Amino acid sequence: MEKNAWAITGELAAFFDEATAHVPAEQRRILQVLKIGEEFGEAAQAVIGATGTNPRKGLSHSWRDVEAEVCDVLVTAMVALHRLGVEDPAAMFGAHLEKTAARALAARRA
Repeated sequence: MEKNAWAITGELAAFFDEATAHVPAEQRRILQVLKIGEEFGEAAQAVIGATGTNPRKGLSHSWRDVEAEVCDVLVTAMVALHRLGVEDPAAMFGAHLEKTAARALAARRA
């Protein structure tokens, strides 16, 4: 049976925790959240490259590159929920998504 995204990101989180066991837990959590920002920066750089808005670099990326970088942002954020110690990241995210969607969709109906 195929693993779901939350199981895979849980494995990644465990791997990263083992690989950085020499770093205090508090710092590992902080660094993981900062990693989301790093990945977002790469996504932004890809958008600039896909639109050719940096005259020095021109068209340096494709929209496929942008998609891959956005996926990296999502994976990194999912790993962060695990590494922050959330007991059930999938349930927590699902509840948050429903709440956020309800607010946004209610505004559409207003």
